[in-house]
Amino acid sequence: MSNKLHVKTGDNVMIISGKDKGKTGKVLEVSPKEGKVIVEGLNIVTKHLKPRRMGETGGIVKAEGALYACKVMPVCPKCGKPTRVGHVEKDGKKVRVCKHANCGETF
Repeated sequence: MSNKLHVKTGDNVMIISGKDKGKTGKVLEVSPKEGKVIVEGLNIVTKHLKPRRMGETGGIVKAEGALYACKVMPVCPKCGKPTRVGHVEKDGKKVRVCKHANCGETF
């Protein structure tokens, strides 16, 4: 059984809680099994890498860490506000729509 998330790869999202609250970025990767997403340039963590082969250098590398998907909201491309996602059937396909009062833009 696969878990469904309200965000997809490539969506523009806003973080609604945590140290990066209020910042926006693009979703790089989605992991439905864990319920997590990786957002470009946000939730930066440091990783300590050991050299694995002869001649390789180790060091401290900064990279994006995974966030729980419930901590992000998609940003509507039309009104520019973070929004909940509604589902409507158009032309026989299920599409995502903005839930703001006068918007209704499809994602």
